[in-house]
Amino acid sequence: MKLNKKDKHTLQDDYSKALLRYAGTAPSQEQIKKISESLSTLIGSEHIDVNVVEDKSIGGGFIVKCGNYEFDWSDAGRTQQLRDELVDTAPGDDFPDSHIISILKDKVVNFDLEIQDREVGNIMWVGDGIANVKGIGHAFYGEIIQFEDGTKGMVQDIRDDHIGCILFGSDEKLRQGSRAARTYKQAGIPVGEQFVGRVINALGAPIDGKGEIKETAYRPIEQQAPGIVDRQSVKEPMETGILSIDSMFPIGRGQRELIIGDRQTGKTSIATDTIMNQKGKDVICIYVAIGQKESTIAKLVQSFTVSGAMDYTIIVNAGAAEPAPLQYIAPYAGTALAEYFMYEGKDVLIVYDDLSKHAVAYRALSLLLERSPGREAYPGDVFYLHSRLLERSSKLSDALGGGSITALPIIETQAGDVSAYIPTNVISITDGQIYLEQDLFFEGMRPAVNVGLSVSRVGSAAQTKAMKKAAGSIRIDLAQYREMAVFTQFSSDLDEITKAQLAHGSVLMELLKQPLGQPFKMWEMVITLVVVGAGIMDDIPVKKVNEFRAAMLRYYEENEKDIITEINGSKNMDEDLKKRIIHAASLYKGRFDN
Repeated sequence: MKLNKKDKHTLQDDYSKALLRYAGTAPSQEQIKKISESLSTLIGSEHIDVNVVEDKSIGGGFIVKCGNYEFDWSDAGRTQQLRDELVDTAPGDDFPDSHIISILKDKVVNFDLEIQDREVGNIMWVGDGIANVKGIGHAFYGEIIQFEDGTKGMVQDIRDDHIGCILFGSDEKLRQGSRAARTYKQAGIPVGEQFVGRVINALGAPIDGKGEIKETAYRPIEQQAPGIVDRQSVKEPMETGILSIDSMFPIGRGQRELIIGDRQTGKTSIATDTIMNQKGKDVICIYVAIGQKESTIAKLVQSFTVSGAMDYTIIVNAGAAEPAPLQYIAPYAGTALAEYFMYEGKDVLIVYDDLSKHAVAYRALSLLLERSPGREAYPGDVFYLHSRLLERSSKLSDALGGGSITALPIIETQAGDVSAYIPTNVISITDGQIYLEQDLFFEGMRPAVNVGLSVSRVGSAAQTKAMKKAAGSIRIDLAQYREMAVFTQFSSDLDEITKAQLAHGSVLMELLKQPLGQPFKMWEMVITLVVVGAGIMDDIPVKKVNEFRAAMLRYYEENEKDIITEINGSKNMDEDLKKRIIHAASLYKGRFDN
């Protein structure tokens, strides 16, 4: 490591002098001369004066400090090295005692000590989860900084005279003047198969009380997104089990579909239903909770456990009580976990709930770091905050294993304003959005999907052929119904064609209502859409439509298993299959009416 002379003027430390602290035997003049020559070669200075002082607090050995570099060969430093080495290789709770003893013996006997040379500085200001450190002139963005009490932070701001760090722990024991040292490591998170089924915090530590997690690897939380050559087009469906979405706004594996709407309009419900619908489909699900109440997460874990979804789900929780730095890194940590599985060739579904709170946490950090506020008090790089996160979701090429990350970011709007700063940013990054409308929600239309403002830019490429043919003209039919309903609400004399269109539209609207936590299977949605498209349900009273559908689907399951097998097997639908579906529905309707 060698400093450029042009960089020295940016540092306040004097590189012409060094301080050597020793305990035990004082160094000889010859030793001091060699130390001075070694420092001159390393740092690039012509001559360095070494000042020698005795310091019994270090136990033994010596510590040399020159400028903002420190070389530690003290008893205290070597003890800390050994302690860190043992912590890094600590076995799990289920390890036999004999194995633990053999591991400790091996580490002590074969421990390879090395002189620790590192760049150190001192805190000039600390508070609100932020520490400004002077004396460290060569740290890189995203590097981990370790403070003297063991607290770790990440470099988030680099200035000429100091660096700004966000803290991953309490700042109670940190004071002005406290030491800080570079680790030369990028912020990362442990990853591995053992994380599936667990609840962890933003640093990858378990918080569900089920013991330690044995990691397989370690991935940086910030990673460059796959390039164009490394991707392939989205073509496989990521079925949500929600009829209104899978039929009109299909989501593909590798797509980024935004869920947007006001508070309490069912955004999280769509995401959780989608996770529950992945049971048995070989998809790893990751739910990243940002700024949520602990009681909300506890209910979610309970719901996933009862439904069996927890068997293939990881929950990354940075709750409302967590400091802003942990809320800020939580979605990146979740994505690092997702990337581990994606590069193993697996399909991953990740939910960010929600990125509005993530942007607020980043705004708080930026204002504390004294960055200039812009529109709505957000810093100028807030677009980059979410773009570099969501661009990591993709469908990898077959050469890289063909794995995928499907992202469902959630954004909360205020009074339905989709033109606000953060909503427009994320809309422009994603491949479509599902817009949930508050008025529809209160009218009993749940999920409250606004057909006009919702869109999937992948479209039918993410649908099976059977679903594509069954969905047909459902969006056009709904649009015509809504427009006609507005013009005819005050009219009493309607012709038969108009009455038929209104009846068909009202049945469609009723069928799109779906209870929470009850996702449909693909064959159930295909049969429902084919039957309603044929007009078989149009004369059924609206209040009995869902009762008819439930009974009809049970009839198919008991008496028409060959139709279900054909839909699930070929995932296609020819005219013959369509006629058989309609014929079976007509036969059942005769029984229902009687």
